[in-house]
Amino acid sequence: MGCETISFLDDADTFVNNVIDVNVWYIAFVFLIGIGILFTIKLKGMQLTHLGEENRLAFSGEKSKKGMSISSFEAFCIGLGTRIGIGNIAGVAAAIVIGGPGAIFWMWIFAIIGAASSFMECTLGQIFKEKKDEHGMFIGGPAYYIKNGLKKHTYAIFVALLTIITYGIGFVGVQAGSASDAFKAAFIFNGNEYFFAVLLTAIAAVIIFGGIKRVAKASYYMVPAMALCWLALCLISILINYSMIPEAIQVIFVDAFSPESFVAGGIGTVILTGLRRGVFSNEAGIGSIPNVSSASAVDHPVKQGLIQSLGVLIDTIVVCSATAFVILTFADYSTIASLGLTKAPLVQYIMSEGFLGASAPYLLSIFMVVFAFSSLIGYYSISESNVKFLSHKKIYVYGLRSLLVAIVFISCVIPLQLMWDICDVFMACMGIANMVAVLLLSKYAFAAYRDYERQKHSGIETPKFTTSCLAKEGLDTSGITVWDAGEVDDHTH
Repeated sequence: MGCETISFLDDADTFVNNVIDVNVWYIAFVFLIGIGILFTIKLKGMQLTHLGEENRLAFSGEKSKKGMSISSFEAFCIGLGTRIGIGNIAGVAAAIVIGGPGAIFWMWIFAIIGAASSFMECTLGQIFKEKKDEHGMFIGGPAYYIKNGLKKHTYAIFVALLTIITYGIGFVGVQAGSASDAFKAAFIFNGNEYFFAVLLTAIAAVIIFGGIKRVAKASYYMVPAMALCWLALCLISILINYSMIPEAIQVIFVDAFSPESFVAGGIGTVILTGLRRGVFSNEAGIGSIPNVSSASAVDHPVKQGLIQSLGVLIDTIVVCSATAFVILTFADYSTIASLGLTKAPLVQYIMSEGFLGASAPYLLSIFMVVFAFSSLIGYYSISESNVKFLSHKKIYVYGLRSLLVAIVFISCVIPLQLMWDICDVFMACMGIANMVAVLLLSKYAFAAYRDYERQKHSGIETPKFTTSCLAKEGLDTSGITVWDAGEVDDHTH
């Protein structure tokens, strides 16, 4: 790559990051946080008060009887796999370096708020889902609830295209490229930089061309093991430096509200960094997860809302926090900042200096690959759902699969910082477009939630949903096509 090309990419990256990205996220902040707070208040903190129910539903492991629709647990695993990715390692490290330790506090706050938004969007995804594809699979997501609920077809097409671009191209590229960079940093290829690109592309092709059922099966086994192994590794690192835990906790809370953070707009940087990196990790409110959760066969839409709400909390409060404490228990923040490292290289360095020693870069690169791969699985599922919204012709699905495989390969061999910033912009746009739709359709989700609660309080162990509960509240049910047709109850408990 020539010097002029490099200079152009650097200038473009600076413009996108400092001008477009920041300003778009100020707007996204109002929609994601403002509307999220409204949902939290109206739901009376349901994302926290129903933790027991959320865990019971998420880990019930129920199977699909017909072998067609995916189970609640499979949908939970795909959703969690989509959330748990590079952002849980590289994104957390970047948040601490750019926004300071206080950014972690704001990630926690936004995760709690975002869990309510995730409940709303995933419940709506279930209510307005369709059963259209050749395998009898349910399909849904923002494009579907905008078309069927708001009756705005042009708006729905725009959201579908935005989702395909953001996830099918942008975030697939970010995940694959980040994993490749971590792998190449740990292993020396003696000039053969295409080795890992070919390897990851081949694995991605096997999964992607296997379709959504293979995606579900891969996530079913991969995600729990992946998350537990990473948490165990982080726990060991944190316990070795246990004496630094009180200081790490203190610096997170102090930095979040320190006087220095309020000087020259610093608090804005801390808060926005926490929001951007938090949303990049848990994807709450931007409309990605409903594309996955809508494929599940459940008795009541609220079940997937509760399950995916838990996914947000697990991703940020548990997994992201584990990475954050690995970093902050290593040394004081000024020492960490003086290293001049960020993202995966910072975590690699810290673990190299710790109990893992020289093996740290190799082990971390493996985690990066698995994390990226689990996200690629979810991103494919999201992209396919939106392609099928635009057209059910098989040629477009195969075209998408070929495109994604090509993006995986290309992203492994080119610089990706500009792609990170562009993806941030598209992600903010998705958040704005989706939260507007969720707010306009929120009465449907609230009505479904009230129906679920009424049945639970009356002693019904497994609430059943029919559109009559919506009709009783004067809501138009003409866009709801599967719930009263006896098509959703095809699973066993």
